[in-house]
Amino acid sequence: MLDKLDNISIRKQSDLLDVGRSYLYYKPVIYDDSEIVNKIKEVYLESDCRYGYRKITEELNNLDYQINHKKVLKIMNSIGIEGVYPKKKTNTTIANPLHKVYPYLLGNLTISYPNQVWATDITYIKIPDKFMYFVAIIDLYSRYIIAYDLSASLEAISCISTLKESLKKNKPEIFNTDQGSQFTSKDFTSILLENDIKISMDHKGRCFDNIFVERLWRTLKQESIYYYRPGNIRELEKCINDFVPWYNNDRIHQSLNYKTPKYIYNAGRILLN
Repeated sequence: MLDKLDNISIRKQSDLLDVGRSYLYYKPVIYDDSEIVNKIKEVYLESDCRYGYRKITEELNNLDYQINHKKVLKIMNSIGIEGVYPKKKTNTTIANPLHKVYPYLLGNLTISYPNQVWATDITYIKIPDKFMYFVAIIDLYSRYIIAYDLSASLEAISCISTLKESLKKNKPEIFNTDQGSQFTSKDFTSILLENDIKISMDHKGRCFDNIFVERLWRTLKQESIYYYRPGNIRELEKCINDFVPWYNNDRIHQSLNYKTPKYIYNAGRILLN
């Protein structure tokens, strides 16, 4: 009977079975779970562990695997992998109403040379069972990291030591911060005033004032912390100590015409001289 059916046209077979012709052409896709798991791992590793389940699903579909994002997410959860992405931000700006707040000076200012404006901020970094705090001072013209420090607390001492370290190298005309108590403290602002540096502080509603520092945090976390996943303070210190020279000396920036912060910082200083 089958031999005879083999000689019947697809149209005749569909008429006899009362089904559409496309049904007779269809071959069900059956994947072995191990094949899918291995392919997910392959795509995940090729993305340097940056892709989440939605992008991995899209990649698999592009490779003609018929699978939805729910299945991919389930498998990724079962094998303990996830894409790297910024987690919910923890507020590190805690104002002290007893501290003096200085006016904002960057409103209509064109930043056109190095050491014109420096800015600083603090970001948290989560390692197992602990939060650490990273403070950095950057030159806004070149994005160059002047100085930085890693601390286990939000106390002003880390910010003060970082400021002192930065002033051993050079000094800006204007120093911009938010209104966090670490930066409004007299111990911090007095150092700036003693060095004839104008103090500028972001005010409420100015969410883009520190955008270059925020971009630094994003780069640090996405391209270093979430990638290497340090498990303790020593590993985190190594991660950051490797990141800063790479960021300054080797990482090109689209906004800097694909030059490095060090190149722009040094080139600008030469032009000024």
